[in-house]
Amino acid sequence: MQRTPIFLILAGATVLGFAGTDLVLPAVPLLPRAMGGSVEQAQYVLASFTGGMAVGLLLFGALSGRASERTLITASLAAYALLSLLCAASPSLPVLIALRFGQGVASAAAGVFAPGIVRRLYGAQAVTALGAIGAIESLAPALAPVAGWALLGLGGWRVSFWVIAALALLLAAAASGSSGWPPAPAATRGSYARLLVQPAFARQALAHAATVAALLVFVFGAPVVFTRVLGATIGAFIAMQMAGVALFILASLLAGRLARWLGTGRLIALGAVLALAGGLGLLGYALAGGRDIVAVSAIFFLLNLGLGLRGPAGFNAALIAAKGDEARGAALIVVAMLALPAAGTALVAPFILHGLLPIAGATALLATIAAAATFTGPK
Repeated sequence: MQRTPIFLILAGATVLGFAGTDLVLPAVPLLPRAMGGSVEQAQYVLASFTGGMAVGLLLFGALSGRASERTLITASLAAYALLSLLCAASPSLPVLIALRFGQGVASAAAGVFAPGIVRRLYGAQAVTALGAIGAIESLAPALAPVAGWALLGLGGWRVSFWVIAALALLLAAAASGSSGWPPAPAATRGSYARLLVQPAFARQALAHAATVAALLVFVFGAPVVFTRVLGATIGAFIAMQMAGVALFILASLLAGRLARWLGTGRLIALGAVLALAGGLGLLGYALAGGRDIVAVSAIFFLLNLGLGLRGPAGFNAALIAAKGDEARGAALIVVAMLALPAAGTALVAPFILHGLLPIAGATALLATIAAAATFTGPK
């Protein structure tokens, strides 16, 4: 069927956008020695890309309806390839940081348009298809750093950018040459402000982004807490993360079938309850002075299951609540998914060595916000 190639293009473009951080991550510690500059500057290589992606999400959302989605995705992939090549040729860290911002902007189109296109391609099976994309996306943070580490041995830090450029060009060519793309919804006179004041959309978007943030704030803080406070090794964190990703993938792949069985609303509610149980469970265990890594991991897995189950259905529900303004809706959701974990991680950072309680408290707060947004307001 024609929709399968389009699905693969969209999934590949979305994953490649996120890989702009994960694939480059292993090279960051080597950049000051290779290019000059400081360790602090090297961290901006990651932050600049993320900031550029946030701007790109809003930009491409604003461009929806002004050109075809396929044209915008193709153009963004071509620009992503060009900027990746320029990054590889950077003579200094400041130049690389500036180019990384542009690279992040160019990477964002698939994240804006893919959810709406998948919904129109698959209709009643949209939750299953969105779950499959979520499962594929979850492999990026697990596998891309390993691939980036391997690429370092093939020719240094520039190789990752060459690989991104080559893959982006291949996807751009595939998008340009493919047919069967569903027609975009009729152009709307929407705006980000209008979406944000729609209670149904705001609740659904907040519930989804806060659930993602609850999991990520814990993941971002866990390596330091495990190794510096709880006396575990980094291997214990890696084992927890790999098992969590596996559970998330399983739940995402089952989400479509469960939505048909339970109903979308009940599935979203079940995921919210599981994520809330995980967040409050971590907080309760921290308050009780718990330090066992196995117990922490077992409670953490509830967050993975909750997000995997409610994620595809919740994202789909938020797009429905956008009332035809799918591109701007997707852009706002993904921006919130970037901003909330970043804010939570920044707030927790000064207290990270105080034990499990700070990251558990932040996780519980975000899971509670997600549950409140899920269960308040009209169904």
